[in-house]
Formats: sequence, C-alpha cells, structure tokens
Amino acid sequence: MPRFDDVCCPIARTATLIGDRWTPLIVRDLAPGCRRFSELQRSLGSISPKTLSERLRRLEDGQIVTRSTFAEMPPRVDYCLTDKGHALLPIIESMRDFGVMWMSGISPAPQTNPGR
Repeated sequence: MPRFDDVCCPIARTATLIGDRWTPLIVRDLAPGCRRFSELQRSLGSISPKTLSERLRRLEDGQIVTRSTFAEMPPRVDYCLTDKGHALLPIIESMRDFGVMWMSGISPAPQTNPGR
C-alpha cells in the first residue's frame, strides 16, 4: 500500500486511508468516544483480530486514532479518534446518507469466477 504522502491527489490520499471495507466502520464506531479492541471487534462482527489490528495500526500511522495503554490487570488499551479523525466524520456520514438513499435494498453484485 502506498504511503499517504506519496499520493499526489487529495482524493486519492483520502481513499488510500479509508478506502477499504473496515476502516470507515472503525471510524464510525469510535465517533461516540473511545473504545477497547474487544468492543470494536464485537461491534464490527465478522472482522478478524488480525485485520482489526492492521486497520487500527494504519489509522494510528495516519494520525486518525490514538492508542492509550493503561497499566491495569488485565492490561487495557483504548482507541480514540483524534481531531483529524473527527474531521472524517462528515465523510462517513455522507457515505451513510448515500447508502440509505441509493443503496437500500440492493444486494451486492454476485462474484464471478472467470476460471470456472
């Protein structure tokens, strides 16, 4: 995956950051406040722990999320949106509005396998 600052177009840079299935949903779930890893995983349902860890790490690298570790037993880690992360919320809300208006009742396109 290209680094954010290696992409010239601002739309492409944003798409590089949030352009996968899980990242906008993680940002959505952090909008009300900080969450633990297990809370995010439960909220997102079918995301694997590895994928969630990778997306959170990428969001940290992009300064969208902060990770805070607390010396408790068991150890606690909270993820919170930064100001930059909060600035993404209107985009996420626009995606929701588009989905409600234009994608309601539409099933995903069937996957075709050209090799069969």
